[in-house]
Amino acid sequence: MKFRVERDVLAEAVTWVARGVPARPSVPVLAGILINADAEGSITLSAFDYEVSARITVPADVQDAGTVLVLGRLLSDISRNLPAKPVEFSTSGNKVEVTCGSSRFSLMQMPEGDFPTLPTAPEASGTIDGGAFTQAVAQVAIAADRGDTLPILTGVRVEIDGDKMTLLATDRYRLAMRELHWNPAATDANQVLLVPGRTLLDTAKSLGTTGSIDLAFGGAAGGDGLVGFEAGQRRSTTRLLDGEYPKVSSIFPTSSETEVVLATADLVEAVKRVALVAERNTPVRLKFGEGHVTIEAGTGDDAQASEAVEATLTGPELEIAFNPHFLLDGLGAVGTAYTRISFTQPSRPAVLSGQNEADGDADTSYRYVLMPVRFAS
Repeated sequence: MKFRVERDVLAEAVTWVARGVPARPSVPVLAGILINADAEGSITLSAFDYEVSARITVPADVQDAGTVLVLGRLLSDISRNLPAKPVEFSTSGNKVEVTCGSSRFSLMQMPEGDFPTLPTAPEASGTIDGGAFTQAVAQVAIAADRGDTLPILTGVRVEIDGDKMTLLATDRYRLAMRELHWNPAATDANQVLLVPGRTLLDTAKSLGTTGSIDLAFGGAAGGDGLVGFEAGQRRSTTRLLDGEYPKVSSIFPTSSETEVVLATADLVEAVKRVALVAERNTPVRLKFGEGHVTIEAGTGDDAQASEAVEATLTGPELEIAFNPHFLLDGLGAVGTAYTRISFTQPSRPAVLSGQNEADGDADTSYRYVLMPVRFAS
């Protein structure tokens, strides 16, 4: 095998594929990236750990077609640090020689025959705008559980109903839901998927800049239990989580007694400052009154802080406490100039949604439900 490829093209391709290389592979061969050079003038790089597959095809000047398997993370490190000159790959015995300007590397070939067969290329079940999908995934994935106690909660629930897509995630302390539209291949599309949250977020971020993303479910993704993504020459599949996701939709309050509208950035900055004196795992207290909200933290002989922010209150005044990090996550995900917070009572969940103008309507396509923290008073 022998080919030449531009350094930036190689670095970008290897970085994309290295997503599918596990940090601690169950068998050594899964640490490799498979490089297939096609005589037609392209190279395809692939990685697969039985859970996530990644594959990309880029143009190259191929002199001798062939296939090799090399250590993925080593190739990733090398490709990012090469000088800005064309890179030449060639095989010599059981080595792969990488040359770029005066830089030369000799990599061991891994046994490509032991590398698992990747799932077949996904066939699109529909398409979605890359920017909208990336934003929606980021808004919801913040609420997915990061621990291993309940693996089912580490996933993002994706529900397809015709041209409507609903993303939902929860870690039992907060819940995020985003509704958006996509373009299904079949108008009667109906599907519920549980996609690993971290993988979905990583994939959406890396594909979102490419314009439109093709999504594939079930058999179209290469097999039941898989979801596939494709944009341009980048293709990826992910194994879905097994299990029944808890029925958490009932957590959304059906009515509210108090609603507050305030400038998102002002509240974010105030919470950040006041939370500086909050000890680990202690909440910040929010006192909502006419025309303002007062944020407080710290008690007794400890350091204390308070700050007031302008707010428009509708309904009875109330006092409530939140985990400051969870509150900041929600405010950051809303993504609008103003935030509307709806309450029923201080012991019940609050709902955050965005709105573009102070006196406008709330955009309920994204809702972030936050459980309050009980405090002595």
